Amino acid sequence: MEKLSFNINSEEEGQRIDKYLSTMIEGKSRSFVQGLIDEKKVKANNKVIKSNYKLKKGDFIEVEVPEPVELNVSAEEMNLDIVYEDEDVLVVNKEKGIVVHPAPGNYTGTLVNGILHHCSDLSGINGVIRPGIVHRIDKDTSGILVIAKNDEAHNDLAAQFKEHSIKREYYALVEGKFSKVEGTVDKPISRDKKERIKMAINSDGKRAVTHYEVLEQYDKGVSLVKCTLETGRTHQIRVHMASIGHPLVGDLVYGYKRQKFNIEGQALHAKTLGFIHPRTKEYMEFTSELPNYFKELLEKLRKM
Repeated sequence: MEKLSFNINSEEEGQRIDKYLSTMIEGKSRSFVQGLIDEKKVKANNKVIKSNYKLKKGDFIEVEVPEPVELNVSAEEMNLDIVYEDEDVLVVNKEKGIVVHPAPGNYTGTLVNGILHHCSDLSGINGVIRPGIVHRIDKDTSGILVIAKNDEAHNDLAAQFKEHSIKREYYALVEGKFSKVEGTVDKPISRDKKERIKMAINSDGKRAVTHYEVLEQYDKGVSLVKCTLETGRTHQIRVHMASIGHPLVGDLVYGYKRQKFNIEGQALHAKTLGFIHPRTKEYMEFTSELPNYFKELLEKLRKM
């Protein structure tokens, strides 16, 4: 375990301790520092403090940084659809049905296992079972993901996601027809208070904003919409569209129990992802085609 200490001067006074330490401890994000604080590994003047503690001149800050945990997720050969790669980032087009990262009790068959086989040296900021993962999409959602290959890239991309400056466009097939061709859903989302595996609209949740545009409407009573995320909460599009009476086709969690089409999981595709490259500072944008099942379903609907 590495032990660090800092003496606070007048210029540093007034800063939140989590923000201050994230700039002082090389390669560590603010969320990592907040985790140390939660684990009582950060003290000010020999007293345990909270993340919102404001620094005072003369404070003596002590930090215990644990040694990195050896990765215990195995590399597995996988047919990855790599869209772009350089020394900092890896952009992949994830297939429907693939889980992004392992979870306790299930450490195989995920995108992370395949990425570790392709590139063993990934950012460790997000923990042992989520190396390089800056954001994720659901198992049954297909599309574009960016992976961080080092801690510097991870911190930079994480900041862009936090600032909501990342461009994220999804195509979704939803139930029902619309009277207006575009709209915005601005409703806070948090964990469902009764069913913890679900998310829900809750007044005490985190702000969540989804902009949608109706691209096509079909006689079968379903519509193709483009959803642009302003924020990125868990299950955001699925929860938001269901909340306005347009649940996603195939979504048995937030949608109808009796479905019109025989597909596995929601018809949702992360089509476009745009971000500022963490090293070159140039804007990069990637777009992927709809998966075959999605295109075939649209062709069928157009002929009905």
